[in-house]
Amino acid sequence: MAVVAPASGCSAEELERGVAELRRLGFDAVYSPAVAARGLFSAGTPAARAGDFLAAWSDPSVSALVALRGGYGSAQILPLLDAAAIAASPKVFVGYSDITAVHTWLLQRCGLVSFHGPMLEGRFANRARYDRDSFVRAVSVTEPMGALVPPGLEIWHEGEASGVLVGGTITQLAASLGTPFAFDPPPGCVLFFDEVNERPYRLDRLLTQLLQAGIIGRAAAIVFNELPGCDEPGGEVRGADAVRRVLDGFAGPMLAGFPSGHTPGATMTLPFGVHATVVARGRPALVIEEAAVGG
Repeated sequence: MAVVAPASGCSAEELERGVAELRRLGFDAVYSPAVAARGLFSAGTPAARAGDFLAAWSDPSVSALVALRGGYGSAQILPLLDAAAIAASPKVFVGYSDITAVHTWLLQRCGLVSFHGPMLEGRFANRARYDRDSFVRAVSVTEPMGALVPPGLEIWHEGEASGVLVGGTITQLAASLGTPFAFDPPPGCVLFFDEVNERPYRLDRLLTQLLQAGIIGRAAAIVFNELPGCDEPGGEVRGADAVRRVLDGFAGPMLAGFPSGHTPGATMTLPFGVHATVVARGRPALVIEEAAVGG
């Protein structure tokens, strides 16, 4: 399992703690000196980050890649990646936040499943902040994950619907529109939306953009994370209120409070690009109905 840095870097201490945790799980975690590079915002130049990503992906001894951190810079490497070479050698890729750009690219350009899950900084480096069970099952078990029913999952709109699970951090999805790498989900998809520290009016703006761009209209169902840090100071306006106002006309099932990505607790791993069902009645659940890895 190769640690790569498509976006920002982290401290040497976080890197080593994260690598130690991956090894504790039984993975042979490796990394190159490139992950220690530093640029203005990111872990070195776009060319260096793309080169290290491609080197890890083309290494026959590497079965999986996990992102060091989100931050900023993933979109910069997309024009430098080789879609044909990557599609010819499917591997596990894990990350979230700014890494959303890579998830979108892998699915749309390469037809590959990827994993919205923990990175080294703050997650693998802190054992309490990632969900071991969902991570291990998602990336290494050749059976569907089945029903995921985390505590605190809320029903925002009742119903049940199925589709291909796609999505990521809302900010990155909206930022991709108008580029050659725009988020372009299939009709009838299940959208997973993750966000953190965006005030309610900003959430309103982001979702209005996705609504007007036709993205929301393609979804059969929507699942949100807990939207941590998205309430106004003092709590007079909540992020959840802004989201529900924008999506008031959405007819499909909606859930909120799914702890993947930017969650205050242990982040769960979700496979993007597989078939899933949203159950928004009775005991709410996100059901992963397709295995994300092969034998």
